[in-house]
Amino acid sequence: MSDDRLSFKEMCARFDVTPRTLRYYEYIELLQPEKEGRSRWYTAREVARMTLILRGRRFGFSLEEIRQWLLIYEEEGTGPQLEAWIELADRQLDELRRRRMELDQTIQELEKLRDETVNTLA
Repeated sequence: MSDDRLSFKEMCARFDVTPRTLRYYEYIELLQPEKEGRSRWYTAREVARMTLILRGRRFGFSLEEIRQWLLIYEEEGTGPQLEAWIELADRQLDELRRRRMELDQTIQELEKLRDETVNTLA
């Protein structure tokens, strides 16, 4: 194996993903490893893309949003991709803030109900 490429198994281990996940990312064209016979080899490009994919998933972006964002880089370059990133990030930040507010309300309601229950038992 060349030092600048990872095998399928090494890629799974490096990113702690299942083989099924890695194959799915290839199927939906998020990753495009080099193929030699039945072997797949992942270059620095694919490693960087996988890093971005997993970061995007952690932030709550859909795989389609990530795929479109990566496609912008290939078709239009860095500038348009960064502009698209700002729009995606702003939208996702708004959604996360909305969810946090809902979660805070749910926590308050649950705490109140719990406290009322404790008082009833006392």
